[in-house]
Amino acid sequence: MEPSEKYMIEYKGFYFARDTVIPEYLDSLEDFEIRDNDVFLVTYPKSGTMWSQQILSLIYHEGHRDGTENLTIMDRVPWLEHNIDNTDYVNRTSPRLFTTHLPYRLVPKGLRNGRTKVIYVARNPKDVCVSLYHYSKTSVLLEEVEDFNIFMERFLAGKVIGSSWLDHIEGWSAHRDDFNILFLTYEEMKKDVRNSILKICNFLGKRLTDKVIDDIVDKASMANMRVDPRTNPDIFVPTLFDLSKGSFLRKGTIGDWKDMMTVAQSERFDCVVKERMEKLPFKFCWDIKDDF
Repeated sequence: MEPSEKYMIEYKGFYFARDTVIPEYLDSLEDFEIRDNDVFLVTYPKSGTMWSQQILSLIYHEGHRDGTENLTIMDRVPWLEHNIDNTDYVNRTSPRLFTTHLPYRLVPKGLRNGRTKVIYVARNPKDVCVSLYHYSKTSVLLEEVEDFNIFMERFLAGKVIGSSWLDHIEGWSAHRDDFNILFLTYEEMKKDVRNSILKICNFLGKRLTDKVIDDIVDKASMANMRVDPRTNPDIFVPTLFDLSKGSFLRKGTIGDWKDMMTVAQSERFDCVVKERMEKLPFKFCWDIKDDF
């Protein structure tokens, strides 16, 4: 069962949700002017992106911590590639924060200047696959696939938004010396969010007080993000979801794949990804009980 072209568009070998990008705009990103103090958050879809956006924006903007600014998370750390409204990113006030799912080969050439900060957050691919499956059931932009086995095979073949998880993480990892980049895993962030925030602050050269760090931990909790109209897409863009089938901010746990995959599916998944994953310079956590 091939993915429907009604829902996806392929651009230079990379799959996007059809109604989220404009090919001509994507063409222009190669020469998008990068500033030294820009910060780019890079993830594969469903890898803790919105949570990481929240943490990043709270590190930079006190107004979002004290509730005096009503900008949604999408406005605070906007998607570079999903600019279908033609927002003026060029003249945004510095420091500009951006989010992207783009592979390393499609990001602006200027990002390889060795000064602009890039943060890459990776999540174990079984949880990514399950999260993306549930997301496809709620998002009106994606094709709903009832049969998880069919969806999993598409994921393993790279025929989903974001294309191949392995290609994405391998590309950024193999070309890490081309960028000023910090790699984090979703799982290490979940297990010690405070220390992860300190790692990000150190990478960004930001000095924050213990009180501010504690406040960021609190504001970035799943419980608080669910009820904050600035951070929950179910609230600020409800037309993009069928809320009768679930919510955007679902569980955010480690090891959720165990509740979805059969033993045979898990073994099939391992068979496809294990050899290439073993060559990656990252240790992935597959269950909340695992140690790093």
